[in-house]
Amino acid sequence: MPEAAAVRSLFTRIAHRYDLANRVLSGGTDLIWRARTVAAVRRAAPAEILDLATGSGDVALALARALPPGTRIVGADFCQPMLDQAEAKKSGRRARRYAAVTFQQGDGLDLPFADASFDAVTIAFGLRNMADRRRCLMEMRRVLRPGGRLFILEFSQPYAWFQPIYRAYLRYVTPHLAAALTGDRAAYDYLSDSIGQFPGRTALAQEIAAAGWSDVRATPMTLGIVALHQARA
Repeated sequence: MPEAAAVRSLFTRIAHRYDLANRVLSGGTDLIWRARTVAAVRRAAPAEILDLATGSGDVALALARALPPGTRIVGADFCQPMLDQAEAKKSGRRARRYAAVTFQQGDGLDLPFADASFDAVTIAFGLRNMADRRRCLMEMRRVLRPGGRLFILEFSQPYAWFQPIYRAYLRYVTPHLAAALTGDRAAYDYLSDSIGQFPGRTALAQEIAAAGWSDVRATPMTLGIVALHQARA
């Protein structure tokens, strides 16, 4: 598992170019992945949502655009420079639409929220950076009301025939391209390694169930390189 201080330092260094790197490295498909996650949340119609590891706020702000006005959305992250990027987006031309969105610091292993505070928790590409996945999964369940919904968008392991191509991309292309975009190759060496070592969707679904969640299911996307996991508290 990654060390929390190292992960915070990494995201502090790349916060200013994080969105650009995501768009380029994914060929823009990260927008599709997030849109499908937001659509799944919208179908659940929660009134209060925690977007954990919110980063630059893409999912939190997309939820505000997709859900009825007044839906309460809290974006939490333990890296202040990433939250600064989120706040800058919130203050743009859609500032009035984002009035129900708040951003604050919060550690996924010790969330600063009372039990049963939310109807849904989302986390996009943040679970693999937690120092203790089981503890994070249990914390997310703690802050959900009974029957609350969990939505985890995360990298996964691709279909077998595509694995050699994907691993070559992660090893040889991603770090060089990211270094050109962000000036920080070391950060993306870590991120590429964390993606390659992360469990596939079946193994992660088992971890989620073992942490006390029910109705766990996973939907693969883009040849299996990403999966959306859903569960109930």
